[in-house]
Amino acid sequence: MRMLNWFCAVALAGVMFAQAPTISLKDALDRARQYGGQIQSANLAVLQAREDRVQAHAATLPSVNAFNQFIYTEGNGTPSGVFVANDGVHVYNEQAVVHQELLSLVRHGEIRRAMAAEAIARAKVEVAARGLNATVIQNYYAIVVAQRKFTNSQTSLKESERFFDVTQKQEKGGEVAHADVIKARIDLQQRQRDVKETQLAIEKARMALGVLIFPNFSSEFAVVDDLLQPSELPPVEDARAQAASSSPDIKVATAGVQEAGWEVTVARYQFLPSFSLDFFYGIDANQFAVHGNILSEGETARRQNLGYSAQLTLNIPVWNWGATRSKVKQAELKRDQAQLDLSLAQRTLQSNLAVAYAESQAARGQLESLKSSVDLAAESLRLTVLRYQAGEATALEVVDAQNTVTLARNANDDGLARYRVALTNLKMLTGTL
Repeated sequence: MRMLNWFCAVALAGVMFAQAPTISLKDALDRARQYGGQIQSANLAVLQAREDRVQAHAATLPSVNAFNQFIYTEGNGTPSGVFVANDGVHVYNEQAVVHQELLSLVRHGEIRRAMAAEAIARAKVEVAARGLNATVIQNYYAIVVAQRKFTNSQTSLKESERFFDVTQKQEKGGEVAHADVIKARIDLQQRQRDVKETQLAIEKARMALGVLIFPNFSSEFAVVDDLLQPSELPPVEDARAQAASSSPDIKVATAGVQEAGWEVTVARYQFLPSFSLDFFYGIDANQFAVHGNILSEGETARRQNLGYSAQLTLNIPVWNWGATRSKVKQAELKRDQAQLDLSLAQRTLQSNLAVAYAESQAARGQLESLKSSVDLAAESLRLTVLRYQAGEATALEVVDAQNTVTLARNANDDGLARYRVALTNLKMLTGTL
């Protein structure tokens, strides 16, 4: 029964492993863009900005309303009732009202302002995506490095086991003291703990990435180790040109300047008169009927209640204690601030690009040295073990050589990841990722 349970557990683990997806960096970035909360919020902001544009455009078109009203005035024996300003005791208003602000046909500031705001919202989607991408890239390569360090810890564990076996054999032959066996055992136990720690690091890194790339949290996936894939730095001038043309921060700042410019135009509209047309069609009578009867000079006459009227209204602003001038000045200050933001965004982009390029060059320049250190440390460990077996080295020297080769392997993997992350961030800045 125990054997059967064991086989079932192994089979179940095999099925779960087989079903676990393998995620490349591109897959991780695409998934994060699909499920990331920041992206979804930015997309909702785009939809809201789009509705603002629709409303601004609708405000320039004629509006139609149905006006329904009944007025009752207390009677006093006269046709108009107690209120002489009223048309009668009973007044019915059932009219269709068409209103059009005529000057809005040539004023497009509100629409252009809304379009610029929509462009800002769209660019902020890419800003949010790049911020999320940076986090995904860090978490992705954290998994890759943790897996490599797990392999390194397993290699170090095997080396420590071999050295422990050597010390035991040397002790039985009377060639070394028991202290060497104790030292080797302590080192072996430390290697065993390192393996467990690196396993935990892998799980934690998977959890950090899993929460970003799955609709429901999952850490059951594998990643593609691409640290050794060949990659070259683009020419610095090409990188600058690509970054300037694709930067969402620059797009946001540029659209902000445009929006602020149209804000000034809209504020200046308040210096101009408004000119509107209203057209009324329906009933405004003492009887709710298309035709009614009225008493005139003792005779009953028939009258038409259904009809139309129109009015033109011209409002000319004269004086409002400088409120309009203040609004224009405020809009101009916002425009100046937007221009400063654009200038700062351009300088910041160039600074970030220079830092990313320098980081990539520095990381690439260290790769050969790190690889050489691994080879030298491995050779040093091999020679130290041989010297120990010949009685020319101490156990402490062997353990020190083991630590050195482990550190060199981990440093080499960290260097590979550093270069890959720096290069990926550079590609993200230039819009080629």
